[in-house]
Amino acid sequence: METARKYASPNIETKEDIRPKEFASYFGYGFGQCISFGLVGSYILFFYTDILGISAAAASIIFLIARTWDAINDPMMASVMDTLHSKHGKFRPYLKYMPFFVAIITIVCFLPLDGLSPTAKLIYAGGTYILWGMIYTVSDVPYWSLSSVMSQDAQQRTKLITFANMGVFAGIALSPVLFVPLAEWLGGDDIGQGYFLATVVLMIFALPIMLNGFKNTKERVKAPKTKVKLSDAARAIKANKPMFAVLVVFFCNVFMNITQALNVFFFTYNLGSASLMSIFGIISLASCIGFFIIPTLAKRFKKKHMLMTIVALDIVIRVIWYTVGYSSVFVSFIFIAITMLLYTATGPLISSMLAETIEYTELKTGKRNEAIIFSGQTFTGKLSVAIAGGATGLILTWINYRPNEAQTDFTLDMMFFVIALLPALGSLIRLIVMYFYSYTEDEYNIIVEKLHERKLREQ
Repeated sequence: METARKYASPNIETKEDIRPKEFASYFGYGFGQCISFGLVGSYILFFYTDILGISAAAASIIFLIARTWDAINDPMMASVMDTLHSKHGKFRPYLKYMPFFVAIITIVCFLPLDGLSPTAKLIYAGGTYILWGMIYTVSDVPYWSLSSVMSQDAQQRTKLITFANMGVFAGIALSPVLFVPLAEWLGGDDIGQGYFLATVVLMIFALPIMLNGFKNTKERVKAPKTKVKLSDAARAIKANKPMFAVLVVFFCNVFMNITQALNVFFFTYNLGSASLMSIFGIISLASCIGFFIIPTLAKRFKKKHMLMTIVALDIVIRVIWYTVGYSSVFVSFIFIAITMLLYTATGPLISSMLAETIEYTELKTGKRNEAIIFSGQTFTGKLSVAIAGGATGLILTWINYRPNEAQTDFTLDMMFFVIALLPALGSLIRLIVMYFYSYTEDEYNIIVEKLHERKLREQ
């Protein structure tokens, strides 16, 4: 094992010096990008149904079409990214230009569209949502892939991905803290105009933070300049069984994403005020403290065991919350805070485990295919959000939700059932998958050593 640590990479510079400024810049790009993700993930369904007047069922169809296209588009884009190189590196150039596109398309998604017919609004919503997903892919895949070429040392990479996840969760959490108050202040009685103006303000805020991510990061792992075909992508995916397991675990975010999409409805109708979303956002930001202890714990415990412990606790806490009920806003927020802390702690663990499968693919196929691996995370993340959005629309229809009206007891009770217990199902699936997962840190270090030996033989 000591040899694996000493020769951590067959293609890496011998000296690794990741500066605090570099960690901060990497954090910042994820933070700014996920302000966009948080806005779209948390508010686009509400915007479609309550502002544009699109039915929940029609919105679900938009999400389904978008993710069907992503299943085709994301691997193609990843193949391109794994092939192209520039003087700025393999992935950093995307961080230089994509922030502008992400900001613009996010703003365009929230145009109030006054005066358009229902059909025109539906077509516009579908087109802009699909375009947002495509642009987000070209930003998100190289962002996560960059961590794999900034360092190949397992501890350094875990720290990098921890900072990335901190940025992601902080960006998503900031959206509900600021969005609704900004929308109410800027729009007054016109909530559609408020949504649009609040989006403009937040994306102008996010843009320079994202651009700094390009300025202060460095690629250290030198991958060979080879053309990656779609057949290579298929081969890499087929050969990487650990990746599939990790992506199943990551996909289980769909259950949490459903509750995230329902939160604005839950706070508005069950707890009595949409402004409580701001408190939820603050709790989400505070829950990021869990990120600070993950790198330290990862030095002592296997990620697999840490993840199993976290999801088991989540199941127990959620069952207790459902038993207690939601009559007390204060008690509800205590349970929300605990479950959010557990949820955010899973992020860096899952991403680190996914990054370690890159070397597994390299050993099996001879190619690293970083972008293809992380496109799996991007696609799975968008798929879970889209399915959550579609499922949310179906759930709202099933529980007889009526926009801008007082809800029945049945509607409120079922809303709470989904919010409290549905994520526990995701935790149970994660627990089962991790029980059978065998690609741990020990196997990773052995593979890194084999790759180094292969490189020496080729020289």
